[in-house]
Amino acid sequence: MIITYYGVSCFKLQSGDSVLAFDPPSKEFPVKDYGLKLPRFQADMVLISHNQHKDHSGYETLSGKGDRKTPFVIDGLGEYELSGIQIEGANSFHDEKEGEELGGNIIYTMEIEGMSVCHFGDFGEKNLRPETKEAIGKVDILFMPISGPSNNPQKAAKIVSQIDPKIVIPMHYHKDEKELKKFLDEFGNGEGKPVEKLTIKKKDLPEKKSEVVVLSLCL
Repeated sequence: MIITYYGVSCFKLQSGDSVLAFDPPSKEFPVKDYGLKLPRFQADMVLISHNQHKDHSGYETLSGKGDRKTPFVIDGLGEYELSGIQIEGANSFHDEKEGEELGGNIIYTMEIEGMSVCHFGDFGEKNLRPETKEAIGKVDILFMPISGPSNNPQKAAKIVSQIDPKIVIPMHYHKDEKELKKFLDEFGNGEGKPVEKLTIKKKDLPEKKSEVVVLSLCL
């Protein structure tokens, strides 16, 4: 599996011929203000954690593969399947008041190449509820937001410690390197030197403690 980062909460996951995308920003989102560019690649499927904000809901920026002009879009709860990849969307909230301020958020988990992958979208709850932890189960690779209107590095590190993934990839800090450094300091693991992309197989997963992988932007 190959993982590439496009900023905010947008990632491209490629497994064999299958390509999935998480939370691409919309054309209406001012990407240039954040030193970003709109992602332009082909995808079989796009997963959207919430439609309330333009930096997470731009499925129209991507094109489909093969005979499909547009990718298949998932933006709701439930179970899905793509080329043998099992996907499940679990309910959560974008803020600490059960969505009263910023609405809902969907956490996606999936099995790819024998690894459990989990994307936390724009999760903003104060704590990880037991039912949420049970829904996502064991996690090998975790994409965790570390900044935003209802998140911060300290809270993110706390949530990560509860999940205890093999690898955690910080996201949603835009170009604020201070937030990234705070997260790394809180987590106590790694110097945060970015890598261009993450190419990973199950046998490569760390065995002992969680490892932080910081991905540089694909521009």
